[in-house]
This record gives sequence, structure tokens and C-alpha cells, in this order.
Amino acid sequence: MHPNQDNNATLAVLIDADNANPAIISGLLEEVAKLGIASVKRIYGDWTTPNLGSWKQVLLKHSIQPIQQFSYTSGKNATDSAMIIDAMDLLYAGHFDGFCIVSSDSDFTRLAARIRESGRRVYGFGEKKTPRPFVAACDLFIYTEVFVQKPGEAQNGVIKRRSEKELRADAALLNLLRNSVEAAADESGWAKLGVVGGFITRTVNDFDVRSYGYSKLSSLLGAIKLFDVERREDQIFVRSAKTADTEMRTEDGAEKGADKAQDKPAGNPAKQENKGKNKQKKRQKGANPNPPPAAATAAAPAAATEQAPAASLQTSPATVQESSAPVKSEPKATSKQPAKKRKQLLQAVTEAVMEAAASVAAATQAPAKAAAKRSRSQAKTEQPQADNAQEGAASQAKKPRATRKKSAA
Repeated sequence: MHPNQDNNATLAVLIDADNANPAIISGLLEEVAKLGIASVKRIYGDWTTPNLGSWKQVLLKHSIQPIQQFSYTSGKNATDSAMIIDAMDLLYAGHFDGFCIVSSDSDFTRLAARIRESGRRVYGFGEKKTPRPFVAACDLFIYTEVFVQKPGEAQNGVIKRRSEKELRADAALLNLLRNSVEAAADESGWAKLGVVGGFITRTVNDFDVRSYGYSKLSSLLGAIKLFDVERREDQIFVRSAKTADTEMRTEDGAEKGADKAQDKPAGNPAKQENKGKNKQKKRQKGANPNPPPAAATAAAPAAATEQAPAASLQTSPATVQESSAPVKSEPKATSKQPAKKRKQLLQAVTEAVMEAAASVAAATQAPAKAAAKRSRSQAKTEQPQADNAQEGAASQAKKPRATRKKSAA
């Protein structure tokens, strides 16, 4: 029985005699019996042509109703149209749960899609040459080569069984099986084989284990030797061997860790405690280096600049040099800062000291310059007065004595 199929479903089997082989009928009907009950079995063709003569004994043996359809013109196949019309009549009758379309012709692609739109299941049967659109339009597609027993092949299957090496070389097959097992697996990694088969069918509707020479999915999984297959009462469970290896490695690692913990000496408790405290302090120190605030760092040069002019009014340049000595020790306090920040801070302090020294020098030289200026202005004022006095004395000396007496009187 196929996964997720009801073997009591009512099915209509419609066969295209022009695109089917009489040798597949026995295997075909056995496969249909796994899917449900074949209530209608019809085969369509022009039975007046000699190429369909081999169907006579098969039809009588399996009670299949032949439907005659003459060809209206040469080169045109009217059988497909008659088969499509009957399928739609059966669909509207509402007595069937699914349809089995036996043909390798892509003309039935739209029919399969329309039946599925009505909520009925469609099972396709055809040869390997069947076009992909028709295969994809069916819920399940089975290649009819698996129903034919050919001379020279193994008795337990119509297709040569693939070896372990050949199966592992098929990357598409391995990916399909692994993905299906993982999708159906529970937390422990085990999955029911029936659920895995259903997921495979929904993913690849033409997958068939018989195409690889195996009769059951469990046999195929066991032959690959990459999956663990286990029977529990009436159900079969499967899981990826990779999951089992991972669990074994995890358990081995846990056991080794426990053994090492037991074999390791206890040591000195006090020493271990101190060691732990030191490690904790190092982590805290690395996580919180506690650098000085940027605002305080920037304020130091400004404060030095503001205090320097006030001190310059009462001190000499030598005193300024002495007072600047503690400022030079400022970079030591920031030695823990990055080199770039220390360089910037040192440059700012140097500029502040130079500005302070310049202010002191200017303040010291200002009184001398003012005195010299005053003396020059005073000299300029007194010189004209002296010149005027000399000129007056000279003029008096040149006057006659009588005039001088008169003027004196």
C-alpha cells in the first residue's frame, strides 16, 4: 500500500491503447489494487487496426471494457479526445475518488490538472519517455517498466538491483532520502517509515524503489548503509546514521570529561581561590580600565592658562619656569592613556606654558617701555622752553644800555 492512500477508494482506470503495452496490465492492476478499488476499467483505441490485436486476450482475462474510436483523418488520433470526454463525464458523476490515467502522451496533462482541481486524486502510469509536464500534473506517477519482466534480469525484480556504491553515487537520491527522514523525524532523530514514504511521494511524485531494484523502501535504506532501520512491534522506524554517530560522540565526550574530572587532583584550595580572585581582578581591570574623564583632561590646560597671567604680575620669568615644573609631570598621570591622547595632552600643556611665559615677559617689559616713553615726551616738552629762554637772553644783551636802564626802571 502506498503512503497516505485509502485502499477502499473508488477509482476509474482509463487506458490509452495506442501508448501502452499489453505486457504491463497484470502489474498495473496489482498496483491499482494497492491504491483502491477499480470500479471502472476502460481502454480506448481503434480496434480495427492490426497493431492492437495483441490486446484481445488481455482484455478478456482482466475484464477491461474496450471503447472503439475510429480515426477521422490519417495522422490524427481521435482516441485521446474520446478518453478525455469520458473522464469528464465520470468526474461530474461524482462516484469516484480518483482516476488512473495510463498513457505516455502529454495530451492528458490538462485533464490531470482539471481532475485535481476538483479535489480528486490522479495516478499516472507511463513509460520513462513520458514528458515531464504530464508526470508533474499527477499526484503520483509510476513508470510501467517496473511491471514488465524481461529475459536476463533478476527474478526478484524487473530492474537490476543497484549496489551500495552505485546508490551512494546518486547524490539526488541521497539528498531526497536524508531530507525526508529529517522532515519526519522527532526530537530523537527517529521517523516512522510510512511518514517518510509519504513525504518522498509528495516531494517527488515519480519516485519508486523498484526503479532501483528493491521491492521496499526499508530494503533500499538498508542497502545504502547510511540509515539505521529498526522494527518496533508493527512499525518500522528509520534515522540517519549521522545522527547516531553524533549522539555516540556526544556520549563519549561526556564520559571522557567525567573521567578527567575524577582523575584530576584536588590541589590546594587556598591557592586555587587566590588564583580565581586574581583572574577575576584581571578581567575587571580589562573590562573597566577607568580612564580619566575627557572633560577633566581638557580643563587642565585651560586652568593653567588662566592662572599663568595672574602669577606673571608678581613673579619673574624664572619663577614661571619653576611653577611650570609640576605641569610637566601631568603626562605621567595619563601614562595609562593611549599614546595618541598622551601626545595631544603634552602638546596642549606645552602651548599653555609658552603662552604664559610670553604673557609674563610682556608684563615685565611694559613698565620700562612706559617710563621711556614718558621721558621722551617730557624731553620734547622741556626743550622748546629752554630754547625760548636763551633767545630772550640774547635779545636783551643786544639792546643799548639806556634802553636796558629804561626798561629796567
